Amino acid sequence: MSTTAPTTMRRPAPDRPSRAAPRAVRQSPATALRDVSAMTGRELRRTLRSVDGLVTALMLPVLIMLVFVIVFGGAIEDDGSYVDYVVPGILVLCLGFGSATAALSVAQDMTSGTINRFKTLPIFGPSVLWAHVLASTVRNLVSATLVLLVAVALGFSPGADLGGWVGIAGYLALMVLAFTWLSCLAGLVLSVDAAASFNMFFLFVPYLSSGFVPVETMPTWLHGFATHQPFTPVIETLRALLSGTSTAGQLVPALAWLVGMFVVSCAGASILYRRRTAH
Repeated sequence: MSTTAPTTMRRPAPDRPSRAAPRAVRQSPATALRDVSAMTGRELRRTLRSVDGLVTALMLPVLIMLVFVIVFGGAIEDDGSYVDYVVPGILVLCLGFGSATAALSVAQDMTSGTINRFKTLPIFGPSVLWAHVLASTVRNLVSATLVLLVAVALGFSPGADLGGWVGIAGYLALMVLAFTWLSCLAGLVLSVDAAASFNMFFLFVPYLSSGFVPVETMPTWLHGFATHQPFTPVIETLRALLSGTSTAGQLVPALAWLVGMFVVSCAGASILYRRRTAH
């Protein structure tokens, strides 16, 4: 007579919830917009809490303009008209310099463990990048407004009408978007120390353009670079918009540079961010 050993019935182990599942479910347009809004608020609060960074973002452009208009202006043009010439160049330089802070912020988020914590939340993944871009746009447009107000107090006399100012606001917003996406891309490929120095590109390259002196006054060997680098058509278009004159001469190359920079940087940063946060 044989005996059969009792069989132990094991219950199947419950499936463990996947961390990636909530993100895939919640990536609808409405929730993506909500997540981007929440992350943008985070970046704006971080800006307000960093007193030194806020002062630098708002006051450095004004100080640069004061140096050029008050200290250098009389030596360049003694009739007081230099302020009308230099304000567009200062605006572009300062918007680029302010946008470059996104490179450092993105690099810090990628290396400090912040992104790893966000990956455990059911949020729209690219909302972190869009938050840096949108917060930079708000911050830099406020800075540009302050620069223009101080410039008017110094004698700047723009000739743009109401429609022209709408075009100026849109043009400045496009500029900040292009510069900030380029900075986000740099923050994804550079170390924190290198990203902290990325603003030097925007701080010095505009000097080799028509932003502060006409290209014709530069050494002959610099004419080719100063004429064909991106900042010259961008600044000349802004100068024409502010003065209320035709922008036909430089508008096409300026938009080509800005839109091209925006599309390439946005696509490159989005792809690279997705790859770096895939695991």
